[in-house]
Amino acid sequence: MALDHLDRPSLSARPSAALSGRVRAPGDKSISHRALILAALAQGESRIEGLLESDDVLATRAAVVALGAQTQNLAPGIWRVKGRGGLQQPEAIIDCGNSGTAARLLMGAVAGWPIEVAFDGDASLRGRPMGRVAEPLIQMGARVTGERLPLRVDGGRLTAIDWISRTASAQVKSAILLAGLRAEGTTSVTEPAASRDHTERMLPLFGVEVRRAGLTASVEGGQALRPTDLTVPGDPSSAAFPLAAALIVPGSEVTVEGVMLNPARTGLFDTLIEMGADLTITHRREQSGETVGDVTARASSLRGVEVPPERAAAMIDEYPILAALAATAEGTTVMRGLKELRIKESDRIALMARGLAACGVAVEEEAEGLIVAGGRVAGGATVETAHDHRIAMSHLVLGLAAERPITVNHPEMIATSFPGFVEMMQGLGAEIAP
Repeated sequence: MALDHLDRPSLSARPSAALSGRVRAPGDKSISHRALILAALAQGESRIEGLLESDDVLATRAAVVALGAQTQNLAPGIWRVKGRGGLQQPEAIIDCGNSGTAARLLMGAVAGWPIEVAFDGDASLRGRPMGRVAEPLIQMGARVTGERLPLRVDGGRLTAIDWISRTASAQVKSAILLAGLRAEGTTSVTEPAASRDHTERMLPLFGVEVRRAGLTASVEGGQALRPTDLTVPGDPSSAAFPLAAALIVPGSEVTVEGVMLNPARTGLFDTLIEMGADLTITHRREQSGETVGDVTARASSLRGVEVPPERAAAMIDEYPILAALAATAEGTTVMRGLKELRIKESDRIALMARGLAACGVAVEEEAEGLIVAGGRVAGGATVETAHDHRIAMSHLVLGLAAERPITVNHPEMIATSFPGFVEMMQGLGAEIAP
């Protein structure tokens, strides 16, 4: 973690010379959470390489230890997890920190065991809704007290359900499937649109059969997980930041190696190509159930586009950096179908609109969208991040191509998803410093 930078009250990004170099994407955050939880549920030792050692993921590691698993850090990013084939009663409250993924997936995982588990988190996480996970778990037979953290899950004997989700949410779907592993019968989840399918891809690595048909995923209760060895692919949401910087800083060329190319996560890349971005993908290969590749971005003249609303599920975490890129593009970029951004770590629609406006960008905030008129980015502003890591990193990237520096507050929150962000960007030539 970049303690020498991230423990400061603010960080600034200044107009930079051309960026260049090859870097490796940090381990994917979504997959890192799931790998720890499934390894904890298995009977025996699993080995995980490339684990993202961010604050969010380390909160999940602490949680599985509290629930009875043993973990050992063998080297940077390499962990051994010894599961007990089940979960035990923790001695204290499970603190999920800032991580909604940890809270929601762990709620599902513990629901099938005869234990009572209290969950809590930081102020930001306490404001995020948990009712859409609690509702199906209650229908399965668990008792859930509360719709926001702090809350308690009393697990036990579950009955399978056929759940029709009102929104496409990988976290809700995963929580139900994890609970379904301990339910009597076959549990299925049907979504209105495809969300991330990392849980469905990873469960078979642990010996669990998952049936998929269209927008429905199902698991049969009573299946035992067996330990496995896996490698976490690079996080496309994190790779987006150095790649975006290369696109908007003149003369730049940056390659990020080992980026996951799951179709449910590559909506940003599709959008950038439509905007005229010079992006190439080489060395495609399979890694622990996922496709990965090396992505190269070269400085490009971007143009505004209208992003299809149905693409939102495949790039929901990337809209802040897309909005920053849109500020530099020629023409107007329209982003709609973003209701989910209102209930992330912050209200990301509102914060991006305020931040861009402070930097001299013409932006219109809608109830479920953003409209950004690209062109001149004056910069020279201090942006309020509300402790949101993606808001901070997106504005820092924008500052590299603005006329004057852009400063963000609360940079310590970057470590929730991307420890080492500052060092990586500096290594590529970016002017980012306190």
